[in-house]
Parts: sequence; structure tokens; C-alpha cells
Amino acid sequence: MKKPLIVSTLILVLIAFTFFMVRDQQGGENQSIVVPAKEGKFEVRIITTGELEAKNAVQILGPTSLRKFRIFDFKIQNIAEEGTLVKKGDWVASLDPSELINRISDAQIEVEQEQSQYIQTKLDTALEMRKERDELINLKYAVEEREIILDQSQYEPPATIKQEEINLDKAVRAYEQAKENYKIKHQQNVAKMMEVTADLNKSRRELKALEQMLQLFTIRAPEDGMLIFRKGWDGRPIREGSQISAWDPVVATLPDLSVMLSRTYVNEVDVRKVKLGQTVDIGLDAFPDKKLKGRVIDVANVGEQRPNSDAKVFQVQIELQGADDYLKPGMTTSNAIIIKAIESAVFIPLECLFNEYDSVTYVYKREGLNVVKQEVMIGETNSDEVVIQSGIAAGDRVYLTVPNGMEDESVRLLPEMDGKRFSPDRVEERTGQEQIVTSTDTKKSSKPGSKGG
Repeated sequence: MKKPLIVSTLILVLIAFTFFMVRDQQGGENQSIVVPAKEGKFEVRIITTGELEAKNAVQILGPTSLRKFRIFDFKIQNIAEEGTLVKKGDWVASLDPSELINRISDAQIEVEQEQSQYIQTKLDTALEMRKERDELINLKYAVEEREIILDQSQYEPPATIKQEEINLDKAVRAYEQAKENYKIKHQQNVAKMMEVTADLNKSRRELKALEQMLQLFTIRAPEDGMLIFRKGWDGRPIREGSQISAWDPVVATLPDLSVMLSRTYVNEVDVRKVKLGQTVDIGLDAFPDKKLKGRVIDVANVGEQRPNSDAKVFQVQIELQGADDYLKPGMTTSNAIIIKAIESAVFIPLECLFNEYDSVTYVYKREGLNVVKQEVMIGETNSDEVVIQSGIAAGDRVYLTVPNGMEDESVRLLPEMDGKRFSPDRVEERTGQEQIVTSTDTKKSSKPGSKGG
């Protein structure tokens, strides 16, 4: 009976001793968190936030020809609620007509002025042509009179007859010249009337166009659909009081919800990694349980400055695969663009990596009851994890923070090959074969990932 009791007591003492040894090794109450190195599929991802929008949509436009009347923007006076289901011809918005009404008033005054000018020119030309016709008649009478005088001078001296012939010739020439002048005057007055008539007609057409434009300040839906307002320069939907440019008079859209896009922005550091056709895992903030797939269909060539941001970003369009009734324009999406996928890799959290001043990258690896600073060769990284190509194996336990008392310990380096030691700066020199890891302690040696005890 005493022997089993002694054995049990020894076991309890050994367990307690082991517990205190482990606690001391891990820093007592300040023990570090240990995580295992995982093995499996590793994906390099770029995480962004996007917003759903329809790939295709019917645009609802304000007046498109205001620029002809020197009106370059207009204000939204009233507008329907966004998300309203509208039928073709339903009211969407009303524009502030104040400036247009002023232009109509100016056009009416101009028409009246042109009308007055037209009447004045018509009267002037009529009087002028009447005067010219009277002068022609008088000149014709003068020719006839000189002919009579010449006939009556047959018995006069030759000098008198000659003088009368000259007088008749002058009268004929004056009459002929007056007839030519009359034709020219007539053509001039016809051209003058055509000019004032054209000016009057132009003013009338402009007035009529402005009056018709006034009717277009009531905007109606061109098709059935859900009303989605276009966004302004500040990224916010237009609303009552918003200004719309005559160069881009889109007020709202009627989206085709059968094909949806997520419009997102990637910073200039990562955009070179984004390629057309890459797979994207998509989540919805409104439906956390919903997981969707998509693909990159467009990457902008020119960067832009987003509001409230100093960084340059590039717009990326992601097309969702499949459609569903719960997808609505404007929903926020989380997009994980899969840049690269490694089918089988060993990886650990980025927090496990540490660096020496000479660019040696290492981890704190647990080996039984001991902890070593192990140099590692790293590969691809994503936002959370990093691939380890040499130094540790799947299942090895590594620390997220520096264990107590380990700061000044030496790093167990990877072996050299062809006179060059593996390091993150010489990734291209890796052969990919399994390397034997040797300790700086000449008394110990182990393979990558081996566990002591």
C-alpha cells in the first residue's frame, strides 16, 4: 500500500515541477501566446471595401441642350426618394427654372425688338422703292419731252438741232441709268429684308426652344425600374439643391439588377498586382452569412485622389457571379482579390516574424521545454500571414511576442549553400530542397520543425 502511495506522490511532484518550469520558461503570469505553423492552401489577397452598382443601367437625363442657351448648370428643386420603384413616365425630379425663365423673358424682348426692326425696315424699303419708281417715271417723261422738242426743232438752225439731240441723248442715258439703279436698289432692299426676316425668325425659334425646354425641367422616368441617384464629386448622392452640370446632365439611373458590380479602389502600391480575370471572394456587410464570388473585369489606368485621403488609388471593377434579389445598389462589400494561390505551403502569422539589424529574419520556436530563436526563409505574404520556406515545419509552435529573457539570445542560423546563407534578401538563390538546420550551439543539431522532448 505504501509503494503505490509513494509512486503517486512522486508523479504529483514531477507534474508540479514541470508546471513551474514551463511557467518560468514562459514568463509566469506574462506568458506569451504560442501558435502552431499551419500547412495547407495559402492565398495572397488584397482586401478592399467596395460598393455595389449595376453593370448596365438606363440613364435619366436632365435637359441636354442647355449649353446652346449659355446655361451651364441647373439646380435640383424637388426630387423623388431614392429607391422608389417607378413606371415609365412617372415623375422623377423638377429642376429650378429661374434662370431659364429669365432667358425666356430676354428672348421675348429680343423677339419684340427684331419684330420692330423688321417692320421699320419693311416701311423704309417700301418708301425708298416708291421714290425710285417715281424718279423713273419722271425720267421717262423727260425723254419723251426731249423727243418732242427735237421734232419741233427741224426748222431751227443746225446748232439748235444739234443741241436738242444732245439733250435727248442725255435724257435717254439718265433714264437707262436710273432703271439699272432701280434694279440694284431692289436687290439691296430684298437682301435687307431677308436679313431682318432671318434675325426675327432666329429670335422666334430661340424663344420657342426655350419655352419647350421649360417643359423638360420636369424629369420623368424613361423606363420602369428602381430609382438610383447619381453621385456628385464628393461621392454623395445628389439631393434637393444639388447642382447638375449641363456637360453631364445625368440625374439618376434605372439599374439592371441582373448583373451587379462591386466598384472598389486599390492603392497605388498594390494595383500592379491586380490583373483582369482574378478571382475575388466577396462578402456583404448587410448579410454577413452571404459569400459570393466575382472576377476583376476592369482596372483603371489613371489614379485619382479620393475624398479625405492623401493616397492615390485606382478604381477596380469586380463583376459578381450570379444574381439575387437581396443584392441592391449601394450595398457595401468586402472584397478579397486573390492575387496568387499556393496549393501547399507552411505559414504562420506575420506577428511571429522578427528581424535583426543585419536583416536576419527569425522566429521564436518552442522545442519541448526550450525556446530557440530560429532563422527562417520567408516567401509570399498576405495581410495576415507569411509563407515559411525553410526554418520551421508544419506543426511547429512559434511565439507571437518575444518570450521573457530571449531578447539577447543568439539566432540559430540556416545553413549556407555554395558559400551563401539563405536570407529573405536572396530568395532567388533558394533551391527549394529541404535543408538541415544547425544550432549556433556546437553541441546540438536538429532538422527544421523537429521537436525536442
